[in-house]
Amino acid sequence: MTTNGGFEPVFCTIVPPHVLDRLARSGDSALSGPARRSLEHDAYQRTKRRLTTVLGAPAVAPPAGAAAGRPHRTVYDARHRQDLPGTKVREEGSEPGADASVNRAYAGLGATFDLYQKAYGRDSIDGAGLPLDASVHFGTDYDNAFWNGEQMVFGDGDGEIFLDFTIPVDVIGHELTHGVTQHTANLTYFGQPGALNESLSDVFGSLIKQYSLGQTAAEADWLIGAGLLAPGVHGTALRSMKAPGTAYDDPNLGKDPQPATMEHYVRTGRDNGGVHINSGIPNHAFYLVATAMGGHSWEKAGQVWYDVLTGGELQQQAQFADFAKLTVKAARERYGAGDELEAVRKAWEQVGVRTL
Repeated sequence: MTTNGGFEPVFCTIVPPHVLDRLARSGDSALSGPARRSLEHDAYQRTKRRLTTVLGAPAVAPPAGAAAGRPHRTVYDARHRQDLPGTKVREEGSEPGADASVNRAYAGLGATFDLYQKAYGRDSIDGAGLPLDASVHFGTDYDNAFWNGEQMVFGDGDGEIFLDFTIPVDVIGHELTHGVTQHTANLTYFGQPGALNESLSDVFGSLIKQYSLGQTAAEADWLIGAGLLAPGVHGTALRSMKAPGTAYDDPNLGKDPQPATMEHYVRTGRDNGGVHINSGIPNHAFYLVATAMGGHSWEKAGQVWYDVLTGGELQQQAQFADFAKLTVKAARERYGAGDELEAVRKAWEQVGVRTL
């Protein structure tokens, strides 16, 4: 649980800053312009998040009469401005409208709520029925989506590299899971604990996608952000949990830098110590665990990861080895000394993280 009595001022985006930095240096203004504006948006929102943390965010409670165990969703239209949340365009129980981004955001909030509630008995991301708010059409050609500590925000993409950020449901699940982490382990957003923070969002983002599609571990694509890259971009997604480092290799984006094992761990001061890069290692460990256990990944592998995230023993400064040892403990406590425990141990061994 938190050790500082409050939440860290974390501002989490789905597209890593190193990707936008590269695009911002492009000689093609159709690529560099949106990337630069996106980086400016992110810097502003990051500063605002820090101020919110210092001053204190307003308490948000479920509306009067809201049923426990049911989502309370509200979607807003930012109308290409930065002022949040924007104009309310859809609320819980209302019918779909003509705006596909609004409808996808609403559905993605619901899919995220469903996995946490039905698979793990969690009532919204804070466990206490927190309303789920989202704003679409943020900024102009904004190349990102983010969780700002209070709500989801989606850009429309630039159409050249990125499409609408409401398209992949795992992106929505990823960002909302930062909220779950914020309300539980509150992992420090730097270095290995930051990479674990990002990995947990990828893990549960992928599980939300698999749950909504009814897929088994063998049927899942294990991609994060499939469908987000525009036609013509050489890539399939932002990240691959099955094969980190293979999601894209594009003249404009560069090559996916994620390692799959500790042998290729990246030491850098950028991207908060490589949180979006080294997350490939625990991502790959989860993929190995889930495919070894088989069946629906949210049932056994996901349960172990959820137990660790919410169990109270995961410290804010946890390293990969700390997390790995807790997954071994959780697997033993839940399933005994059987195949599940062996799958967890073997997976961490394969990615080069010690559990002993």
